[in-house]
Amino acid sequence: MAFDLRAIITERQGENYDLHHKYVNRTLAKVLGTIGFDKVYARAEGSYLYDMDGRDYLDFLSGYGVYNMGRNHPVVRKAIEDVLSLDLPNMVQMDCALLSGLLAEKVVEITPPHLDACFFANSGTEAVEGAFKFARAATGRTRILSLSGAYHGLSYGSLSATQNAQFQEGFGPFLPGVEKVAFNDVADLEAKLKQGDVAAFIAEPVQGKGVHIPDDHYFPAAQDLCRKYGALFIADEVQTGLGRTGKLFGFQHWDLEPDIVTMAKALSGGYVPCAAIVTTRKIYQGVFSRLDRCVVHSTTFGRNNLAMASGLASLEVLQSENLVENSRVMGEKLMDGLNNLKARHDLIKEVRGKGCMIAVEFQQPRSLKLKMAWKAIHKVNQELFAQMVVSSLMANHRILTHVAGHNMDVVKLLPPLIIGQQEVDRCVQAFDNVLSEVTKFPGPMWEFGTNLVKTAIGQKRQKQTAQA
Repeated sequence: MAFDLRAIITERQGENYDLHHKYVNRTLAKVLGTIGFDKVYARAEGSYLYDMDGRDYLDFLSGYGVYNMGRNHPVVRKAIEDVLSLDLPNMVQMDCALLSGLLAEKVVEITPPHLDACFFANSGTEAVEGAFKFARAATGRTRILSLSGAYHGLSYGSLSATQNAQFQEGFGPFLPGVEKVAFNDVADLEAKLKQGDVAAFIAEPVQGKGVHIPDDHYFPAAQDLCRKYGALFIADEVQTGLGRTGKLFGFQHWDLEPDIVTMAKALSGGYVPCAAIVTTRKIYQGVFSRLDRCVVHSTTFGRNNLAMASGLASLEVLQSENLVENSRVMGEKLMDGLNNLKARHDLIKEVRGKGCMIAVEFQQPRSLKLKMAWKAIHKVNQELFAQMVVSSLMANHRILTHVAGHNMDVVKLLPPLIIGQQEVDRCVQAFDNVLSEVTKFPGPMWEFGTNLVKTAIGQKRQKQTAQA
């Protein structure tokens, strides 16, 4: 019998969550059902997902920042189809393939002039792992510094630099020599750098968990300190890169010149995983320093043709469709619209971000009745209120967002960089309606919040029982 994938999908569509409960991550499947995210999406295009009944869902999650150019972009799809039709040799390994050379040329072209060497990997966490190895090899030093609140990935080296207790719980001990630096604290960074054994300081230009941005002086000062004490500065652009913040790279907001840049996510075009480490030739050769070390750092799938084609097409789309500028313009309009809601909704504490990487942070309301409800829900879990908002945006407005991080009253927005005024208006109106519903106590949103509280309490009891 011939293999017919289209027929299989048609026949089995709708079994998604049962299959994942049985064979994949049943905890995730349960969570998605609890918060009302257990949708079955049948199609995707641009800024939208569509369920089996054809209803649209505005995608302001973008696969955690993968879909900068929107979902199923025809230019990227055509590039993949072309590669397949050419029957090119792929992953010969003992060769230098054309497509990886072409993508490296293009990546070097769009980064600062001093960055002239490129290594390809499969994911952001793998790029970060490689960057640590490059830094240690180039400097002969061992220590790595990262900021409090940082997220750099979940494999061991990158998890060691991910300064977040929820992600690290149960997985220690971690990579020795990786230390935390207080966020936005130049003095703390210098105190650790001056010990003289730091290989690199790594930072996200805008922190993904919470969308936190340091004071304007911080990164220029941090870069100067790295130069002073001989440490390398690594810019983790896995999420912020390729237009997400309204600049091609986040570090450009401060005119920085990092020694190593990591990128991934949007480089894939949403089709084939693709990541890159971009650095100087001198640092690069610190790794591949002898003929017998020509493959001392390698990855089987890193330079595969489909990924390279996706990367080339994605960069072409970003430039030809002027998506970096659109990210800046539409991001400002979205932030302005959300900020205008603050006059009507005292629940909004702050709207912050750059480009199409935006956070809405909430605070305790002034109303005595709502204040009591707020305090009650926060005694159980610090992020449940934000989850109420996220779930209501989905249930009542079909907008996909997410809570910005553990124990945060923050909803994060990562729309595709292709959004226009229609998508901005839909999002702002939805927030207005949801926050208006919050003031109705008791009401549907607080009933949903009560269910979340019961679930959270049940989870705590299960954890306590397991530990006992």
